[in-house]
Amino acid sequence: MKDEVRESASVLVVDDEKVVCVSCARILGDEGHRVTTTQDPQEGLRIAAATHPDVAIVDLKMPGMDGIEFLRRVKEVSPATEVMIVTGFAEIHTAVQAMRLGAFDYVPKPFTPDQLLIAVTKMQQRQRLERENEQLRAALQQRYRFDNLVGRSAGMQAVYHVLERVAPTDSTVLIRGDSGTGKELVARAIHWNSPRRTGPFLPVDCGALSETVLESELFGHEKGAFTGASTARKGVFAAANGGTLFLDEIGNIPLSVQVRLLRVLQEREYKPVGATEAQKTDIRLIAATNRDLEAMVQKGEFREDLYYRVHIVPIRLPALRERKEDVPDLAMHFLKKHREGTGCRATTISAEAMDLLLRHGWPGNVRELENTIQRAMVLCSGDAITVEQLPVELRRPAGPALPSVLGPVATTWEELKAQKHRLQEELVMEAERLFVAAALERAGGNATRAAEAVGMLRPNFQALMKRHGVRRDDA
Repeated sequence: MKDEVRESASVLVVDDEKVVCVSCARILGDEGHRVTTTQDPQEGLRIAAATHPDVAIVDLKMPGMDGIEFLRRVKEVSPATEVMIVTGFAEIHTAVQAMRLGAFDYVPKPFTPDQLLIAVTKMQQRQRLERENEQLRAALQQRYRFDNLVGRSAGMQAVYHVLERVAPTDSTVLIRGDSGTGKELVARAIHWNSPRRTGPFLPVDCGALSETVLESELFGHEKGAFTGASTARKGVFAAANGGTLFLDEIGNIPLSVQVRLLRVLQEREYKPVGATEAQKTDIRLIAATNRDLEAMVQKGEFREDLYYRVHIVPIRLPALRERKEDVPDLAMHFLKKHREGTGCRATTISAEAMDLLLRHGWPGNVRELENTIQRAMVLCSGDAITVEQLPVELRRPAGPALPSVLGPVATTWEELKAQKHRLQEELVMEAERLFVAAALERAGGNATRAAEAVGMLRPNFQALMKRHGVRRDDA
């Protein structure tokens, strides 16, 4: 912390009194700061334009140009320069006005060396925070670039095509797709490639909140608006002002809240719960759902007018089973992403393991694939992820094709009944086998723990293992 305080800054001192210039140069110079002084405001502007100092210390009352005018003009030629006004006691009200115009602080005359040093240090700290925030924004923007979305399939290329056109606009976007396809990732990519990137991005999971909590989360509430509302609370329509609001699982919003949401989208204003006056908001809305909104409209479960408000630019994310050619790229992407967090030294995935990844149906989509790779990395001690580190569900042999399971097509009613009975038995057997294998895997191969976890007696569980040929080693 001490090193941060003593970090060197370039300082410009502009004061028509020579003694002030000399004092500032001595005080700041002794602390290692690089100080330039001038008694001429016009010369000060030329220096600021040429050198862009970190800090400018400016007298409020100077002949030819006062500190207010200097502040305005220096911000034009060197916007990043922090300005501190030096003022007499009787001029403090004017110094406060200068702060409204962009000055960082003011110091009254006469000031002590400590007052001057503390003020400069505070300005340095603010500049440091601004630089760190800018670096963070740049890193986030880099992370959510469209070309960081992984997938070369035709389905994903169609998604990129829409993203590139909709991101620079303020249009409402509805992202559709199964759970785990990456809807929030796409929403963030839209935000970070939009003019609103410097504003907030606030996600709300509409499926995880009750009606009352969701209303409060969206619109905020006044003190005493309902039982337990001991203080006023700002909602996301206020917090996301100037940025992007992402409503995930919008299909789960109750009809009563849908009415209020529609008004916000139409009028760009809302009322906090318990409030009497409406408040304005400037947000871009991105919504997402894995439900059939059209069917919900037909059933009266989703307002038709709200549907058309959110369905302006629809984007459909294909399920992973529809873009199997993206599995290798995604798997390698997750291998790189989680290498540091898992301590895994694997740099590749064996051909046999990749073949299993390609054959799997991925009902949990990209999220399931990421979890699978991360789990395999935790278990891996070599240079490559192999079949042994993959879950048992992926390692089991693929079932025979449907025609071979059915056998010859039945030609009589009696044959069909016998075929149905046989198929039922085979499906039950397969379900039991998968049940036992999965329970063993969760228990790390311990049959006793597996039996307890699924609510069976150990002998009965072991009987199932024996019947289906499942061994502890399989887990």
